[in-house]
Amino acid sequence: MKIILPEKVNQIIHTLQEHGYEAYAVGGCVRDSILGRVPDDWDITTSATPLETKALFQRTFDTGIEHGTITILIDKEAFEVTTYRVDGKYEDSRHPLEVTFTRCLQEDLLRRDFTINAMAYNDKEGLVDIFGGMEDLKNQTIRCVGNAKERFGEDALRILRAVRFAAQLGFRIEEETKKGIVELAPTLKNISAERIQVELIKMLTSKNPDLLREAYELGITRVILPEFDEMMKTEQETPHHKYSVGEHTLKALQFVPADKVLRLTMLFHDVGKPLVKTMDEKGRAHFKTHELKSADMAKQILRRLKFDNDTTNTVVKLVQYHDYRMPAEPKNVRRAMNKIGVELFPYHLEVRKADTLAQSEYKQEEKLQNISEIGDCYQEILKRGECVSLKTLAITGNDLIAEGMQSGKEIGEVLKRLLEMVIEHPEYNTKEKLLQLKDYI
Repeated sequence: MKIILPEKVNQIIHTLQEHGYEAYAVGGCVRDSILGRVPDDWDITTSATPLETKALFQRTFDTGIEHGTITILIDKEAFEVTTYRVDGKYEDSRHPLEVTFTRCLQEDLLRRDFTINAMAYNDKEGLVDIFGGMEDLKNQTIRCVGNAKERFGEDALRILRAVRFAAQLGFRIEEETKKGIVELAPTLKNISAERIQVELIKMLTSKNPDLLREAYELGITRVILPEFDEMMKTEQETPHHKYSVGEHTLKALQFVPADKVLRLTMLFHDVGKPLVKTMDEKGRAHFKTHELKSADMAKQILRRLKFDNDTTNTVVKLVQYHDYRMPAEPKNVRRAMNKIGVELFPYHLEVRKADTLAQSEYKQEEKLQNISEIGDCYQEILKRGECVSLKTLAITGNDLIAEGMQSGKEIGEVLKRLLEMVIEHPEYNTKEKLLQLKDYI
């Protein structure tokens, strides 16, 4: 097995070797190279202690020196170099009580999470694969290094990482590894929301976001996203649907591009349905106001998972309007663009299309045709430069002040009413016409 290492990675490895130390590229960069993927970064492991490593390079800084990691800078590129180590006892499902440096590569690889991430490589020794990582890559398998319960007990986030790697790579999780996940999934409560958020986004934006189903089956979502469990248990007895709320959501996730905002929107677009479900006398389910409930719950969940305000606000708005339907006529589309936002409107169309594709065949073609026609209307409105917001209204508050208006509240109300007129009649959007119309409001 030959891996082409970047020149600067080789430079670091050779420098360490020339001074009597072992050094290898290790972990995800080795795995991705074998799979023909381009690594995001290159991690290096060495028998040299942090101080011994620092002595050999001009530009370094301490990244996590207490855990054996320093960063080497070469021509503004940064490379993490970590000393072989053995972790002590874990008490919080995250941090070892102590870290001991070792000169033995095998001891270092033994503490890593999965076999496919526990391979090392340099040009001199070739591939070091002690735990069967190559075989598991060949068989497309996620398997813990050694005892699964021990590995997950060391860092509970590895439980979520197992499903994330399966989703990203299209692999299956090995049975003993699954058993370890089921037993230790409750320990995910010890992991920070920020770390869970990162893994959740990587899973959702992978090629297989529907593997969230496996996270549900293994008891992971019960801890990190209990609302999803309720969605999986909620049936939809209506001609428009053929799946439970959860299964519909998993299907919808596959029908939008691998964009963070779109995938989060599809994950939460129906999250409120279990709480508003009612049944009529004919045995048909109804979910009135579910879009409002879903938007409110999405906001709470995104805040709980420590998402930034911009992502939260965007997703919440798309969830709120995900079921906003209209005839494909220009005035209706202009009104929708005003409510949802010009920039967000293409996202809205993606959301509506994915939602529809994940429903039953009942009136599906009719719904999809409507969405397509709305998209055409949207493009025509942009092409004609028609006004759909105060930003492009032909008059401003200053124009109204010049006409003698003084009350800020009155000015705001007049501008709002004029915009409503322009949305109905785009030809009214001239300064002269709007100044005339203001006297009739």
